[in-house]
Formats: sequence, structure tokens, C-alpha cells
Amino acid sequence: MPFYVSPEQQMKDKADYARKGIARGRSVVVLQYDDGILFVADNPSRALHKISEIYDRIAFAAVGKYNEFENLRLGGVRYADINGYQYDRRDVTARGLANVYAQSLGTIFTETNKPYEVELVVAEVGDDAETDQIYRLTFDGSVADEHGYVAMGGQADAVAESLKDGYREGSSLAGALRTAVRALEAQDSDRHLEATSLEVAVLDRNREHRLFKRLAAARIGDLLSAADEGASGGSSGGEDAGADAGSGADTGSGPASKPSKPAKPAEDAGGDED
Repeated sequence: MPFYVSPEQQMKDKADYARKGIARGRSVVVLQYDDGILFVADNPSRALHKISEIYDRIAFAAVGKYNEFENLRLGGVRYADINGYQYDRRDVTARGLANVYAQSLGTIFTETNKPYEVELVVAEVGDDAETDQIYRLTFDGSVADEHGYVAMGGQADAVAESLKDGYREGSSLAGALRTAVRALEAQDSDRHLEATSLEVAVLDRNREHRLFKRLAAARIGDLLSAADEGASGGSSGGEDAGADAGSGADTGSGPASKPSKPAKPAEDAGGDED
């Protein structure tokens, strides 16, 4: 004899199940920088990607169960290719792709016993930062239009809090990457992420045709070193400037003091000694 479960309880159980599955995965961060959009994933694998290209100006990032978000990625590539071929390549947009994903995820969530344990970001780089598009999709098909940065998977709240404190609009690629890595490390204070433990890609608006580019470990290490050197140089320069300012204040402070007596010429001093 089947048991009755209210729709509200059934939806709640599905949502809790999906959230727990997503939280078990490693985090992904997506954020804007001065020349485009940066994707950074805590992912040491070089074969199972969490970040992928969808179309000329569009990229995809996901957390959760690999086989489920890989099916969604392949479906998105097919959608983009067919629409770009039938109509025009400019008709393929991140908003259209996000709507397709939202319908698929919403249908799966409501009509199947097991929801997809995935969370997605679909991003499209524009001609400038104002026209960049970043859409976040959750397991139930909800869509959010994000600006600046997004964190998903793992301890997403801790990552997002770190991004809130460290993110700056118009950052360089090296600065944005360092901010993203620090945010990922915020989940565990004892963990230090090396370049080989990261999957990094960009949508660079300065490139031609295909704007997606995956960064190799050597390039990631160079960018992180450049960011660290820039931060240390800026802090030391500030300290030196502060010391100089302090010394200047000491010499000029206080009321008009008695001027010091000029030194005697060397020959006079010698005569005194005689």
C-alpha cells in the first residue's frame, strides 16, 4: 500500500537531497575582471572539467555530479550549434541558453523522483564590463542574473563572504585570480591551493572569434606570483612612504625652536685644539 506524501514535503525532501549533493563537491568561482570573465575551480583533474566552452563568447561552469552536468553541457553545445547554424551566430546568447537549462532542470526536479545534484553558471562576455552576462542556475531551475562574482558548491557561503571582502571591479587578471584562490582557500584555513590543483579559464574580450581560453598550470603559477609580488611591493612602498612622512613631521613639528649654531670651519677647529 503506497504512502501519501504531501507535495510540499516531497519538494522539500528533493531540495534537501540536491543541496547536500552539491555541498559535497568542490567549489567554483566566477568573477569579472578588466578584460573579461574569469572561471576558477578547485579541481586537480586534467580530464574531468568543471569549466568548458559552449560557443564563441559563452562558457559554462558547474558543480555537483559530473555525469549530470556533463549531460547538460553537451545539450547546451548542441543547442548553440543548431541555432547558430539555422539562424545567426549572434542569435546564440547566454540568456537563451540559461532559459533552456532552466526548463530542463525545472522539469527534472518536478517530474522525477531524483533531482539533478548540480548548480550551473552560464556566462557571456560582452564588448565591455557593462554588457557581460552571468546567469546562475540551481537544481530546481531557478535563474539569477549575477554581477561581479559568483560562488557555488562546497562551502559556498564562506567563499562568497571572502569574495565580498576581496573583490574589486576592474581588477587585472592576476589580481582577480589571487582573489578567487583566496576565496577558495577560505573554506579551510590550513589548505593552500597550488597551480596544479586549479582549473582556470577565461573569456577574454580582447581575443578574436573564440574568446574562451583555458590556462595551463605554468601560466596560473606566473599570474599568482605576479599578484603576490604586486601586493608585497605595494605594501612595502606604503610603509616606506609612511616612515618618510613621519620623519618629516618630526623635523617640522613644535614651536619655532632655537636655530642650531653653525659648525666652525675645520681650520678654526684646528686652531682651538692648538
